[in-house]
Amino acid sequence: MKLTLFDYPLNHERIAQHPLSVRDSSKLLVLHRKSGTMEHRVFRDIVEYLSPADVIVLNDTRVLPFRLHGQKLTGGRVEILLLKEHSSGEWSVLSKGIKEGKVRFSGQVSGKVFHEERQKMIRFSEKMTPELLEQLGTMPLPPYISRAVLPQDIHTYQTVYAKNPGAVAAPTAGLHFTEELLQAIETKGVSIGKLTLYVGYGTFRPIVAEDVEKHIMDTEDYHIPEKTARQCHEAKEKGGRVVGVGTTVTRALESAVQGTVKAGDGTSSLFIYPGYKFCAIDALVTNFHLPKSTPFILTSAFAGLELLKNAYNEAQQKEYRFFSYGDAMLIL
Repeated sequence: MKLTLFDYPLNHERIAQHPLSVRDSSKLLVLHRKSGTMEHRVFRDIVEYLSPADVIVLNDTRVLPFRLHGQKLTGGRVEILLLKEHSSGEWSVLSKGIKEGKVRFSGQVSGKVFHEERQKMIRFSEKMTPELLEQLGTMPLPPYISRAVLPQDIHTYQTVYAKNPGAVAAPTAGLHFTEELLQAIETKGVSIGKLTLYVGYGTFRPIVAEDVEKHIMDTEDYHIPEKTARQCHEAKEKGGRVVGVGTTVTRALESAVQGTVKAGDGTSSLFIYPGYKFCAIDALVTNFHLPKSTPFILTSAFAGLELLKNAYNEAQQKEYRFFSYGDAMLIL
């Protein structure tokens, strides 16, 4: 299965650089898999496509400002992106401006960059807590957002239900929901389930293997509460649907299926590509993804590659906004 199959022509003017001022006013392309038909709606209209027997599942992880700026002892500028904290208190990182050595950040905080087992690490002078990160860091916006990070990104690049800190990237399908929309969904009788998958940098990491099936996903930690597992089971029993909000929710639920979705902690390195049989989700809410990316490949596995490419082509013709701060799809 060649990577080039998952390419598509992208008009770069369609890449959203800023969020809309009203989250649920984004466009919603509703894609019906059986008929191959498409509808063009507004995101808040998603309520019309949900039934009381359904459960809609959200990823409540919270993005931390994991991008740090500092200086080398020589005065040169350094950029550090924190990826994962280890039990030792050291972090895996990506960096610009330094290969190894000491970095000074604002205040009295410093760190030492070094290599260990083929990965770049940093050891800080003090514990890097979420509170300290809020003081030192900026939001790790995706590389295709070419503008500078703005103060409001700390709120807009975050879902309204974000709770559990630790994600490097936002579960962007959830950015369209407002408190009012979630209330409208509950008022209709639809269950809302939540899980936590700590989104890692692997969501941006390019696939380098020309044979897609040889790609290895980064491992990400997740937690599925008992209530959410029960909601998924009950929805199936009632003839309803499990609606996954985003590829991160999908990977967590599909990783936890053992006949039915099982509650508990786990790690997911599940790479979903065409040919995969979905066991957990029945419908998918998702944004428009980069060509040849793992989220695009997962979505093509769910929707069908040809149908998905047709939808992407039509979305560009109708001036949908793409990627993290862009518009959304509901795939039924």
